[in-house]
Amino acid sequence: MSTLAPPRPSPSPAPTGLRGPARVVVRQHRLVLWITGGLAVAMALTLVATALWSSHVVDAFASGPCTTEGDPGRGCYQPVRDYLDSALKFSRVFDYAALVLAALPVFVGAFVAGPMIARELETGTFKVSWTQSVPPARWLAAKLAVPAVLLMTGVAALTAVLAWARSYADTPYPAQWYAPTVFGASGVTPLAHTLLALSAGALIGLLVRRTVAATGVAALSTGAVIVVLAAVRPGLWPLRTWESGGIPDDSWILEYGRITDTGERLSIDICGQPVSEHPACLAGKTVVGEYLDHHPASHFWPLQLVETGILLVLAALALTLAFRLLRRRHG
Repeated sequence: MSTLAPPRPSPSPAPTGLRGPARVVVRQHRLVLWITGGLAVAMALTLVATALWSSHVVDAFASGPCTTEGDPGRGCYQPVRDYLDSALKFSRVFDYAALVLAALPVFVGAFVAGPMIARELETGTFKVSWTQSVPPARWLAAKLAVPAVLLMTGVAALTAVLAWARSYADTPYPAQWYAPTVFGASGVTPLAHTLLALSAGALIGLLVRRTVAATGVAALSTGAVIVVLAAVRPGLWPLRTWESGGIPDDSWILEYGRITDTGERLSIDICGQPVSEHPACLAGKTVVGEYLDHHPASHFWPLQLVETGILLVLAALALTLAFRLLRRRHG
């Protein structure tokens, strides 16, 4: 008499998505995440409080009898000085916040390359994940997806808070939109720099495979990208040339000089002011006018978008190379 064999248990479905690996990443680096989140909240609250108090100081001074225009007079000298000193302190708070946001990609790239990627490869702890039905590609994707979501959300929020705080404070020391730290902490370039730091950090961590070395190489590489882009930024969009009339006060002036009757342009760096101190430079030349190359404030978004496009291309290239390298070495 034959007996029926017990049914075989159906195999459990393979895990899908990044839930398991992502949870592991959060648990591994929860202390860093808590500290970073706390610092971000503290920075946002500081910006809001500074903007509110600065606006109160501006309104209180405007309602008084003193003004910063012309000679304040003996009775207004000290109130004007106190007001300008306070406004300068408020502006410095915004400048420091912009510097932190502009330099953040350096720390992101260093952390991803070293403590997040290279340390696991150096110590061999990555094998624990790979032996638990987590393939290498999904392991790396989880390593990058978790910080990407958190960082993009935090950077976008801080950038928006900083922009609001500057506009709300309305201090007598307005930020120049083209200043490296202001430009690097405004618009969409902070997000693009963050994505590049994540991608480059992953690639460098896989290449170097040593925690300390990967951290240093990633910090230097990300910092070099920031410096190079700041240097070439003026040429990312066509300049406007002024030859007569006035230009807006918020224009980014890049070159100024004289025009001769032959159309030659003599930069002020070569033939400076006053003319009497540079007779050899202007010998035999007739100056008929002046020129000035500048970026008006309307070029802010074109420059932002071009730079963002460059950063996204570099980030995509680094990310592609990182996954190809991982597949070549580990399958």
